[in-house]
Amino acid sequence: MRDYTFDDYRSIIEEHIMDFIPDVDHKSITLYESMKYSLSSGGKRIRPVLLMAACDFCGGKVEESLPYACAIEYIHTYSLIHDDLPCMDNDDLRRGKPTNHKIYGEAMATLAGDGLQSAAFEAMNRDMLLYLDDTKALNRRIRAAYEISRGSGCRGMVAGQVADMEAEDKSCSGEMLDYIHITKTAALIVAAVKAGAQLGQADEETLTNLTVYAENLGLAFQICDDILDVEGQEETMGKKTGMDAVNNKATYPAVYGLYKSKKRLEELTDTAIGALSQYYDNAELFTKLAKQLEVRGK
Repeated sequence: MRDYTFDDYRSIIEEHIMDFIPDVDHKSITLYESMKYSLSSGGKRIRPVLLMAACDFCGGKVEESLPYACAIEYIHTYSLIHDDLPCMDNDDLRRGKPTNHKIYGEAMATLAGDGLQSAAFEAMNRDMLLYLDDTKALNRRIRAAYEISRGSGCRGMVAGQVADMEAEDKSCSGEMLDYIHITKTAALIVAAVKAGAQLGQADEETLTNLTVYAENLGLAFQICDDILDVEGQEETMGKKTGMDAVNNKATYPAVYGLYKSKKRLEELTDTAIGALSQYYDNAELFTKLAKQLEVRGK
């Protein structure tokens, strides 16, 4: 594995994030501007970084993972655009900037999200077309695309969003809360890690260990977000805080309280780090990311 830091991977994705977005065309200029507005509005790029790092960790070439890293960020970004719409969470601020629909209107924001989703699959399929004569390389890419498709669709992120909406204003069990968080947030993080591992030709043991890491990291990520919505400051968060309570969302603090939520965050972090303990310093990036999440949520 290369001696890359999180910021190194992030710089790579920032350089290539627009590679699969069409140049501005006079017939569709507003659509492309709207798509690029949300893509360039900052963000930690955690999912593409995890995908590239997992590929690198398993012996793959980072540059070959770029279409899939871009694809997963396009999907994540489209989900945020749609999540912010008045028919969903009705948020006006995202990453310290007006949300997409506040700039371009609800209809264009919806279409920008649609455009980003289709751009994600175009990016992956365009890459696969280059390997039609290399069965092994093509199979790796098909598996990576499958993980991203499954994690983002009606078995993953979209299903979680539906469950989250339907749980509003209702009593939510711990089991249902876990389902919401695992599908809505963790599924795409798991998809990023597993897709990267597939591209890097991970063996079964490494793939299993990375999956355990990602499952626990993904759930920890959402619990941290829940905690920060209660305790975080709007200036540092870049969005309104306290909205989960206003919208009667099913969250860990709402169901378990802050103390138990923080204990659960700590347990998940320890499990995530433990899953990769046998790899020592080679897993440093993954370990640091998990620890940083835990610190943010404390």
